[in-house]
This record gives sequence, structure tokens and C-alpha cells, in this order.
Amino acid sequence: MTALLEVRDLRVTLGGSHILHGVSFDVAQTGVTALLGRNGVGKTTTLRAIMGLWPSTGSVALDGTQLRSVPTHRIARAGIGYVPEDRGVFSALSVAENLRLAEPRDGARYDLVHDMFPVLRERAGQAAGTLSGGEQQMLALARVLLGPRRLLLVDEPTKGLAPKVATEVATALGRIAEQVPILLVEQNLAVVRHMASTAVVLDTGRVTHTGDAQALLADRALVNELLGVAAPAGSGQR
Repeated sequence: MTALLEVRDLRVTLGGSHILHGVSFDVAQTGVTALLGRNGVGKTTTLRAIMGLWPSTGSVALDGTQLRSVPTHRIARAGIGYVPEDRGVFSALSVAENLRLAEPRDGARYDLVHDMFPVLRERAGQAAGTLSGGEQQMLALARVLLGPRRLLLVDEPTKGLAPKVATEVATALGRIAEQVPILLVEQNLAVVRHMASTAVVLDTGRVTHTGDAQALLADRALVNELLGVAAPAGSGQR
């Protein structure tokens, strides 16, 4: 199957420091591709470079259309939604106002958003800053789902959440992935094992492994070698 997103030789230099050193990988047209690696290896930088938020060299093509050097607002209009690690909600605005700011020009999909996240309808008048961490994450996801999307870039959606809430967010992401492919940065390997079909591993700004996510997570020695952590519960042994 032809890749939806093709990243080739992506390089980023910030403040004189080389962050990405020729990153190349594909994102499939369906399902979840997990972008993994230790802290500080360039995962968030990769997402931001794809979105045009960091200057870069190389190639980023969505379904054959070149996006590198395209302004961020045009990348969003091309159908890529970005959910940053800090969620980026406007704390002083209500839930409804946060969603209203993200409405597309035509046909906001409120039915989809409220079906996915009914709590957001219930909390429509509440200030976003008073929501729980999990509810704020749901709001961040809801904003990018209001318009038609061809791909979502989601950065650390379960970070800092209690296990029960993290499971709820992961379940929502699984439902979303049935409709739109996701490039997911996630440190919780149990979530990755539950969702991802493909894994791309970065180390010091380079791709060190690409392959089947389930096969990677079933290999405890390889997980420890590439990520420096133990494999999630339920994984097999080498």
C-alpha cells in the first residue's frame, strides 16, 4: 500500500545544534504509526517540522504533495491535524469557545466530536483551564476533529494522566484511528502495544529501527536496547 505521508532526509538545526540528522520513514494510510524513542531524541521536533513549525530541509510529502516549506496554516488546510504535547487549550475560554475557534470554514463536525467526547457537550460552558488533564486532552483532540482530517499528529496524549484516564484517552484514540490515520508519539508502551501497527524508533535525531510494532514490543531485549525501558506487560520474550 502506498504511504500517506513520506518523510525523507528530514534535517533540523536549532540554535546551531543539529536536532534531526536525515530522518526518513513512512506513515500508512490507515491505523497508527508510533514514533518512539528516549526523551530528547527528536520526536517532538519531527512532528513540529512536519507541521512547518520548525525550519527544515529534506522532503515531507502528503499523498505525493510536497509540504516542506509550505506555511503551517496551509499544511493544516491540507488535512493534517496537530495535537501538541502541552495540549494547547485556551484556559480562560470555555470548552465551547475553544471549539468555536477551531471550526473549519464549512461543516464543523460537532456530531462526531460529541459522540467521541460526550463530556465536552456537558462541560460546554466550563472554562477549559478547570477541566481535568484527561478532559483537556479530549478537548485538544476534539478541536482537530472538527474539520476533515487526512492525518493526525498526536504528541504524548497520555503524559501525566492517571492510569484510568490514560486508558480512556487511549480508547478514544483507538476509535479515532478507525477513521483517520495517526502518527503517535507516546512513551506509554502499553498504549502503543494496544494501538500501533508500525513503530519507528529515533535515537539522537536518527531512525534506528522501523518495523512491526507488535514484533518490536514482543522482544524485550530489543525494547531495552532501543528504548532503555522494559517491555509492557503482556509482551513476549526474545
